[in-house]
Amino acid sequence: MTTDLLSAAAHHTKEIDPELVRICSEPGAITPEAMTIAEAGREIARKIVGDNSPEDKIRQRCVVATGDPAFKDLLVFCNDPIEAGLRAISTGIPVFTDIRMVLTGIIKTGHDCKIQCVLDLSGATQLAHDCGITRTSAGFLSAAQDLQDAVVVIGNAPSAAITISRIVEYGIKPALIIAVPVGFVNAAESKQKVRGLDIPSITCTGTRGGTPVAVACINELIVMCGKRSFHSR
Repeated sequence: MTTDLLSAAAHHTKEIDPELVRICSEPGAITPEAMTIAEAGREIARKIVGDNSPEDKIRQRCVVATGDPAFKDLLVFCNDPIEAGLRAISTGIPVFTDIRMVLTGIIKTGHDCKIQCVLDLSGATQLAHDCGITRTSAGFLSAAQDLQDAVVVIGNAPSAAITISRIVEYGIKPALIIAVPVGFVNAAESKQKVRGLDIPSITCTGTRGGTPVAVACINELIVMCGKRSFHSR
């Protein structure tokens, strides 16, 4: 990298606001510019969503992640998922994701949870070929015995959400399911199926969703958990 390039391009994209830097609590923002951008976005989301409950915190992050104010009305919280998620994260339980992009986006600091993508589990690809099912479905089936009391985060694959529902119906119960798969085939139906389970869950209605929403939900829970731990000292 040349000095000329740094001189030409290595400048702030947004003016630093010292007050936003001071109040920013976003773990992923580690420079003054990143803190300013993160907190400025959150301030806009607070005005759109409100700031009256833990659920509002998750709605805010999802609005920021999607750039879509209407997304605040799509999220559905069933069976007290906030408390379930905070308990799970605070005890360092494993987290399983449907795709690597979700795994990559999850904050890795401030908790002791092992995060795994089911696509990377031994035997998942072979099981997909043997049964003629999607790799994400096969991955969750491969992980089935480890899903008891774990956190499941699905941001892409409706087939994974349907398979998780079948696993729960079989008798294996995760601590929390975040299921926000996106698409026109089975996305809405798979999330409705998750909402029908006697399991804490965060979903969204309709065909929308995706990795940014899934990551926003779990990351906000991680941030909440860190704040709760700090205030309890």
